[in-house]
Amino acid sequence: MRDSLLTTPLRSEAVAAGPGRGREVLGTGGLLTSLLKLAERDGQPSWFRPWLEAERQAQQLRTYQLTLVPGLLQTANYARAMIRTDDLITDDEVERRLGVRLDRQSILSDPSRPKYIAVIEESVLRRADEGYRGLMAEQIAHLVECAERPQVDIHIVPASVTMHVGLVGPFALARGTDGGWVGHLENQLGGVVVDKDEDVAILLSRWESVRSEALPRRQSVELMKDVMTSWS
Repeated sequence: MRDSLLTTPLRSEAVAAGPGRGREVLGTGGLLTSLLKLAERDGQPSWFRPWLEAERQAQQLRTYQLTLVPGLLQTANYARAMIRTDDLITDDEVERRLGVRLDRQSILSDPSRPKYIAVIEESVLRRADEGYRGLMAEQIAHLVECAERPQVDIHIVPASVTMHVGLVGPFALARGTDGGWVGHLENQLGGVVVDKDEDVAILLSRWESVRSEALPRRQSVELMKDVMTSWS
């Protein structure tokens, strides 16, 4: 059902095991090695490559974030600041990763662009001290601009909603041309593509739950504008 999204559905155990063990788990011969080389060529970590392919082929994308602005909606300044929080990488690597992240965003302006729906916690918009308020004001202005595009919906979960299932963690979903869905989960060490039917069903159910807690599109835009105005 999800072949149109994942030409090679890499399982998490295969990615974690590395190319040698991955070939044994997947039975793909040299295909996994080829994918890893493609990931290196494109400047993407190997664990991210399967999701990137799903993202590029998707007819609809959904994402829920409780701590960060989603990568597809980040400004260059916001993305650079987030990448720089990892003090183990060099300035050159920061700029390389920034370029890769910004390149991903081209799918939202592509003629065959997918419908993109993002649900973001209000706390994400307000996470900035004096030194970062200008950066966040710029980022929120960009979110408002993106939300005016017909193919982009941004919904904010207001701070008044204190407990809901989304707080367990962020996730993303992609729907292919055949109607099938795959999911993606990230953690501190990498990420996992979710393609088992039962697991995808859980993520779809949780999406409906967090989406129901969020404000409608227009009210979300007004809330973003209010936050931005409060910092000016």
